[in-house]
Amino acid sequence: MPRTIAADPGERERLRHAWRTLSVVSMASVLTALGGSALNVALPQVVRQTHASADAASWILLAFQLTTTVLMVVFGRLADLFGRRAMYLGGLATYTVASLLAGLAPDAWVIVALRVVQAAGGAMLLTNSAALVTAAFPKSRLGEGMGVYTASFSIAQLAGPSLGGLFTEHLGWRWVFWYNVPLGIACLVWGAVALRPGPPQGRDRGLDLSGNALVLACLGGLLLALSEVTRLGWGHPMVVSGLVVFAVTLPLFVVRELRARHPVVDIRMFRDLTFALGTLASFLNSTARVGVVLLVSLFFQAVRGEDPVSAAVKVLPLSIAAMAASVASGFLLRRLGPRTVAVAATSLTTAGLAVLLWLISPDVSLAALTAALVLIGVGSGMFLPSNTTAILDGVPSHRLGIVNAMRLMLQNTGVVVGTALVLSIITVPLPAGLHDAVFAGTLSHVSTTAVEQLVTGYRWALACMTAVSALAVLTGFSRGRLAFQGREESGPPKGWPGEAGTSQSAKRS
Repeated sequence: MPRTIAADPGERERLRHAWRTLSVVSMASVLTALGGSALNVALPQVVRQTHASADAASWILLAFQLTTTVLMVVFGRLADLFGRRAMYLGGLATYTVASLLAGLAPDAWVIVALRVVQAAGGAMLLTNSAALVTAAFPKSRLGEGMGVYTASFSIAQLAGPSLGGLFTEHLGWRWVFWYNVPLGIACLVWGAVALRPGPPQGRDRGLDLSGNALVLACLGGLLLALSEVTRLGWGHPMVVSGLVVFAVTLPLFVVRELRARHPVVDIRMFRDLTFALGTLASFLNSTARVGVVLLVSLFFQAVRGEDPVSAAVKVLPLSIAAMAASVASGFLLRRLGPRTVAVAATSLTTAGLAVLLWLISPDVSLAALTAALVLIGVGSGMFLPSNTTAILDGVPSHRLGIVNAMRLMLQNTGVVVGTALVLSIITVPLPAGLHDAVFAGTLSHVSTTAVEQLVTGYRWALACMTAVSALAVLTGFSRGRLAFQGREESGPPKGWPGEAGTSQSAKRS
């Protein structure tokens, strides 16, 4: 008599191991995601206490995002060489030690350096989390595991702003980093117990070190120019140098990746237009929405003169709406399809940004701001699962890992570019001498004229974010038309290099 999965001791043991693995991955995801969302709210207090310049304040955020983006794929390759368990535990240890040292930092630029180390640990974790969950769960239960894993980020986004405000208000800015230490140690101990050692996935894979160096130079040059242009102007040698480095290294990177045996970004994949448009939509969506929490929390502190705790509470509606929409997106995906949901989600985000642009003023009501934040939150919560499904659907099984790594890399690139643009644009109308007061959250104590100038900068930044989000909507519509036109075609997408078998979706059917 056939045994059911529930009655099979081997399956029960596998599920026990799977849920243990998921508990480690979810704890670590909450740990790292909390750090970013808490620091967004705590940044003005960190700036005040460390006497940081506007440039240092920007790079406290940008250094983490840039480093994570650059290292994401290389750590995925290293995990294939040395095993995911070792890489994951190494990431936890690195992140925890860097958090301890960041809390002891004597000035802002030391914090920037330690944020780079933190980011290296975070990249080790992020690139391996989904792979660990996928390997641990049987296919019939993988959806449950991925649902819990995704929810861990929503929990962190929900709790992070409040924790950041509470720590800075009652314990001091150093605890924004120190709270990671006991959590990180607990994750490390539990991970050492729960994660099983496994063989490397493939020792024949190489590393594109020159490609990673070109990514760092390309993005670094662009971000250097964006972060310094408001202070120095477009004609300053440092800004011009950054733009020249970006312009020179970008084509070099493309040429290098086309010739590399193990490219950090397989440029040939972009010959499949549906994949190219999907990743472009992910990049544009990240660029458009990433600065909202930072902008709104800074608005309440710099414009309204409120404390970090009050500012944190007022951005909670966005996180709550995103978490609820993320949970509900599974129901919509089954009935409407991932591409339709992704376009609808981006449209909601665009509408929310447009409403925020229309409303923003020093005396805007909290109810009106909350309504705009809820719209943006619902759109953000629906977009990530739907767009990820749309990108990965139909990808051959042996290409899923690299495609997902590229998706994450481009998504994080959007986060980096969006943060740099927002931090640069909002201070453009202000005199250079007042830029530090913006990030310290004390501008409201300077003058009403300065506050009006900052609100003008907010309008410019939100207009840019709304336009980028509208481009993401158009990209989604274009991808939908291409998918509809190719619906009757069989076999793998023509853009996938070297494919001779059936597509993943064909295999499922």
